[in-house]
Amino acid sequence: MEQELNKIQKEILKAMEQHGEKSLCTEAFIAKTIRDNIKIEGKNKAGLSLMDIEKVVEVLGNKGAFYSVHINSANDILVKKDSETKLADADSKHRRLASEKSMSVLSNKDLSQTKKSKGKPKNKPNRTESKKLNVNDYFLD
Repeated sequence: MEQELNKIQKEILKAMEQHGEKSLCTEAFIAKTIRDNIKIEGKNKAGLSLMDIEKVVEVLGNKGAFYSVHINSANDILVKKDSETKLADADSKHRRLASEKSMSVLSNKDLSQTKKSKGKPKNKPNRTESKKLNVNDYFLD
């Protein structure tokens, strides 16, 4: 079943397995763990896609670790340990998907860029020496 997961879903799965002892994980907490694991420098406010989280919750349910997905009034995703796998209800899912259009979301493209750079931050070019103009030379009479 893990073969069906894409790169970001595999990273979500890895992050949730790291925090398996926690009974509640927020989307921000999982995203921060992913950024730390793969050393993404930017996208500090980026969230995760609801569809990716639900897919991972289904995979974990097949492995015997049951979670339920909830969406609070601020459209944040909460993943709670539960006795059975429960996905978000239709109204909150629709509300979240509409808000994801205007959010920054971690994607497979972000992961592939860090894999190419091997997690190293980009080097800034050295600042060139600026030449100072003496403006007063023009006004001396």
